[in-house]
Amino acid sequence: DAPNWQSSGAPLPFCSRDAPLPDEIQYSHKYEDDVYEYRHVVLSKAWTKNMYVLTGGKRLMTEAEWRGLGVQQSLGWEHYEIHRPEPHVLLFRRLRCTDPATGMAGSSSSS
Repeated sequence: DAPNWQSSGAPLPFCSRDAPLPDEIQYSHKYEDDVYEYRHVVLSKAWTKNMYVLTGGKRLMTEAEWRGLGVQQSLGWEHYEIHRPEPHVLLFRRLRCTDPATGMAGSSSSS
């Protein structure tokens, strides 16, 4: 299972509540478990304001919405959780067997 950052209330390892928001969108390195690969995206101050207008910081975004905020990544990612202490940090995941060019998950079974 993925770490449950939302319930811990702890800042993400590369973020600090006291740090100012970045001038540009920042992307974490990818990491994975047995099922998914994950990444976090830190929105800039301007894009955080736009995200609040769009969602109030209270719901997950569709792919069209987060791409509209300027987030750029390959296909197949989903915004899967809100990190309540730092809602400007978007948490994404996709199945490990996802083709990044098509966004389609391949078969994990072997013949």
